[in-house]
Amino acid sequence: MDYAIYTENLTKKFGEFIAVNNVSLKIKQGSIYGLLGSNGSGKSTTIRMLCGILKPTSGKIYLWQNENITDELKLKIGYMSQKFSLYPSLTIKENIKFYANLYGLNEDLLNIRMQEIMKMAGIVDKKDYLVSQLSGGWKQRLALGCAIIHKPKLLFLDEPTSGADPKARKIFWQIIEDLIKQNITVIVTTHFMEEAELCHKIGFLHAGKLLIEDTPLNIKKSVADENTSLNKVFALLVKQKAVNNDA
Repeated sequence: MDYAIYTENLTKKFGEFIAVNNVSLKIKQGSIYGLLGSNGSGKSTTIRMLCGILKPTSGKIYLWQNENITDELKLKIGYMSQKFSLYPSLTIKENIKFYANLYGLNEDLLNIRMQEIMKMAGIVDKKDYLVSQLSGGWKQRLALGCAIIHKPKLLFLDEPTSGADPKARKIFWQIIEDLIKQNITVIVTTHFMEEAELCHKIGFLHAGKLLIEDTPLNIKKSVADENTSLNKVFALLVKQKAVNNDA
């Protein structure tokens, strides 16, 4: 199997607190993988370890079968944090140029990618606008464009649509689906279960542990039935875990 990411017993401790506990993942190249869970479940910590921002306490991470996340591999990674990552006092054009310089794009390539990103975000006629003047949906699409300006093979999106209205979220996910057609692997954390339904595979995290990992449909069938909502499935999994812990 051609995995973009493969982990074995991935663990992260902060002092005595275990944020991520023996998590093993298999994420296929060119797919959308959703990491789901409530606040404090370990989603963001897992993401930061997978893209080399945080060092695991123990366990192994393989990116395209490479055990060490080298600087060379990091150049193949894009990351969009849940906190707004653009500079509101700079223009759209200046923000794009800033990120292009971070990834070493030359002037010719920068101009090409700038046009592509502004077209993707729907802001072609707004390049001289300050980012602070943009709506939430435009800001999120621009932030996504800056995260993929270097055309990464692996893209991490940490709650990218948090606070967006339904229309903006729909447009954002249409862009994600277009990226998959380019064989980019997308790992996304989300609170929205309707977004989780769009993922090829999902993993439910709770208290740092991976409760289950499979396609949305298979998870529904294994926990309840295919007509059960993912919200209810997650609640049943948490309840089941609590019962097992008390047994």
